Amino acid sequence: MAVYLIVFLALLNFTAFTGCRVLMSLFAIELGASTAAIGVLVSLFALFPFLLSVYAGKVIDRVGSFFPVLIATAASAGGFAIPYLVPTLPALYLAAAVIGLSFVFIGLAIQNLSSAIGGVEARTRNVSLVSLGFALSGFTGPMLAGYTIDHYGHVFTYLVLVVVALVTTAGWVATRRFAHRRGASGAPAGATSIRDLLRMPRLRRIVVVSGLVVAGVDLYNFYMPIYGHSVGLSGTMIGIVFGANAAAVFLVRGLMPLLVRRLGEERVMTWSMYLAGVAFLLFPFFEHAAALMLLSFVLGLGLGCGQPLAILMTYNRAPAGRTGEALGMRFTVVNFTHMAIPLAFGTMGSALGVIAVFVSNAALMFGGGYANARGARSRS
Repeated sequence: MAVYLIVFLALLNFTAFTGCRVLMSLFAIELGASTAAIGVLVSLFALFPFLLSVYAGKVIDRVGSFFPVLIATAASAGGFAIPYLVPTLPALYLAAAVIGLSFVFIGLAIQNLSSAIGGVEARTRNVSLVSLGFALSGFTGPMLAGYTIDHYGHVFTYLVLVVVALVTTAGWVATRRFAHRRGASGAPAGATSIRDLLRMPRLRRIVVVSGLVVAGVDLYNFYMPIYGHSVGLSGTMIGIVFGANAAAVFLVRGLMPLLVRRLGEERVMTWSMYLAGVAFLLFPFFEHAAALMLLSFVLGLGLGCGQPLAILMTYNRAPAGRTGEALGMRFTVVNFTHMAIPLAFGTMGSALGVIAVFVSNAALMFGGGYANARGARSRS
């Protein structure tokens, strides 16, 4: 029962966040912001997650997951309220920073909390359920924001997100008896350093692989529309291709507990990256919408379980009392990837074309899969 309440509240948290990302960009355009200004605005969402994830993880290790997620959810309501009260471009920058900061604690606390409930088998199921909630929020958040913008305007939409965040805050209060002290792993006394975690080969490897998975997701989201447009697909067809990818992500995350039980964490991660590599490599050779839908579906199967599996493996490989810190280290790498990889591959795409991006990304996936497989073999 407890995990389903947590998943529902996580869905509300993620819905508000994904809806806000859409709303921020559209409202900035409405206010006359340039493309560069919108880029800075979007990057502010990742700034504090990049800078403070390890610290947030340490806090969660010390005090548990409940109070950080409760306070951060309430703080996100304040962030959503800023543009409602002051509908100007500078207010959007402040709001993005506040919301990004709050979601450092929300994301890590939910990951730690869901991983702490039950044994290893239950942990796999719980992480899978939370990842399904996040995948679903990719639909519910933009849909909520888009519908409300069309019917009531941008400013009122911020008020709707405030209400969602306040309802979620009340929900976390109601789950206190389930969530309080859950995920507090008893942080060890004395000074600890992030270098201690980086010296652990199994943990270091999965953090790096996690960054590669995120790079694959980001590059697909950015370059698939560009490639689709270049081969003459309509906006509707590009949306359908994305839909095939989203369907595969939802499917494979639902199957993840079964796959892990049958094949083991390491093998599932390795073969998921190989599968993604094959899909990326084949993309430039096809232009028909049906073929691109199939490849997007295959890519979704490959990358879809990568992120929740990386969370699970990070938690399982973290030393006692430092699970939040280890998840924070992974979150730091993820947010660095969000900022750095699109910039690097954007330069490559401008110089060499979209095909070079797909082929290079395939090489990253194959390399990550090989490194993971080799590390697993050396441990056995």
